[in-house]
Amino acid sequence: MHLSEGHPWRALPVILALWSPDFPHSQAFALCPRSFGQLTVVIVSTFDPQVKNKLVNETQMPYTNEVRFFKEVFGLTLLEYVQSIKSRRIAVIGIGVSNLPLLELLLSHGCEVTACDLRTREQMGAEADRLEAMGARLRLGPGYLENLDEDLIFRTPGLMPFDEHLEAARERGSEITSEMEVFLKLCPCKVIAITGSDGKTTTSTIISELLKAAGYRVHLGGNIGNPLLCETPDILPEDIAVLELSSFQLHSMDCCPDIAVITNLTPNHLDKHRDFQDYIDAKRCITEHQNENCRLILNLDDAHSDYYAACSQAQKAWFSDRQEVREGAMLAESMLYRVHEGVRRLVLPASEIHLPGEHNVLNYLAAFAAVEGMVSDEICAKVARNFAGVEHRLETVRVVNGVRYINDSIGTSPTRTIAGLRALKTKPIVIAGGYDKHIPFDELGDELCLRAKALYLTGDTAEKIRDAVKASKYYREDVLPICMEADFEQTVLDAAHAAGEGDIVLLSPACAAFDRFKNFMERGKKFKSIVMALE
Repeated sequence: MHLSEGHPWRALPVILALWSPDFPHSQAFALCPRSFGQLTVVIVSTFDPQVKNKLVNETQMPYTNEVRFFKEVFGLTLLEYVQSIKSRRIAVIGIGVSNLPLLELLLSHGCEVTACDLRTREQMGAEADRLEAMGARLRLGPGYLENLDEDLIFRTPGLMPFDEHLEAARERGSEITSEMEVFLKLCPCKVIAITGSDGKTTTSTIISELLKAAGYRVHLGGNIGNPLLCETPDILPEDIAVLELSSFQLHSMDCCPDIAVITNLTPNHLDKHRDFQDYIDAKRCITEHQNENCRLILNLDDAHSDYYAACSQAQKAWFSDRQEVREGAMLAESMLYRVHEGVRRLVLPASEIHLPGEHNVLNYLAAFAAVEGMVSDEICAKVARNFAGVEHRLETVRVVNGVRYINDSIGTSPTRTIAGLRALKTKPIVIAGGYDKHIPFDELGDELCLRAKALYLTGDTAEKIRDAVKASKYYREDVLPICMEADFEQTVLDAAHAAGEGDIVLLSPACAAFDRFKNFMERGKKFKSIVMALE
């Protein structure tokens, strides 16, 4: 310790010796950086920022936990990172939820920033004036991606890295990154990252609730909650970051979460990805740079899990509601177990989980496996018995005149809507339809015929869903009435008018919301406001 005080270069040989593969205790670097406590603090606080920048930015190693340790010992704080890019011309693409705090941060520190957005100045209104007053250059409207030549470009998650404009910028020498990628490189605490086609939001939230119940300070973000990059200075090494990561965020990302969870894989977002394989490979980025000191949690019942297991060096744990597992969590005889080296530990009966539906059993199994060693079985059971769920996921809005209104706006794919339908004991009046992601509705058509009392369709995919339902072998016109309406609010009102005492009106669109709304949250809030106004 005394070697480093005031003379950090004296500590460098010690750190590099520990880092060397020839060091006799090679597992030293399996330890979490915070385990080095005061040594880390002293070196970071006294090390010359220019030396840190050089050591970090010129290191040619892949980004692994060892590099995370190296970056934390000699790593950049958020302020130092901003200072390190201050001399570069920066473009931020997308002035939305994730990038607006980033824009404000960069501008407040005097960076030269161009803010790019598809919206026109008129559509942005006062926001455009405010950003210009802070010093931003604006590139707005349909040509916002033309002639990108800035040194550093932060992309919005919805703009894929293989976009032709980004490819051209990259060929001209631009570096492409994102708010989330930078956060993962600066984050000083343990990271649990969750991805998959279904269950990401609920599983991420359950993991967060489990950790909070166990006494951890948790930062929930990514595709859920708040953007975390600007909150980095408030994150302590002993905290835990829980991140829901979409395929858009993960695509081409260089990241190494301590624990990664892949819930499942079904066709999704095929309007954005080159093809289904591209979607599969985007999810692979969550584990591609993990090493043997990391953990990967996989769905034993999913056909793509073997592919991800083969791509990863991380320790594997599994979850299943159908099969025996040796490491992870499983359902057997309607009981949820955690399993270590083949030995089961009972957590609770499935019937005691507060959240309805078989899909939530899987969400809990994934979460239990992820927090193994951090959260006790007793706390796991307590949270499962009491946690009421997330907003927009099978959320009861109110009961009016004996009719129960349920907001499942987070049902942005057919598989999510199917899971919601299977969770309900009463056939609901279903409101579906939305933005077209170019994914098939065949299975959804069958499920709607079997599980819906009536179907109200709206949005861009209304006709596609109607055609899939009518093509189903289970379809009977006299059993499942189908109503089409272009206006979302009128669709909700029509469904409400048709409902009688004891009925359920379920908003579960099976599609994204971008045809009418900014996102599924705005759609869900609109549904709730309509329902709350009913008399």
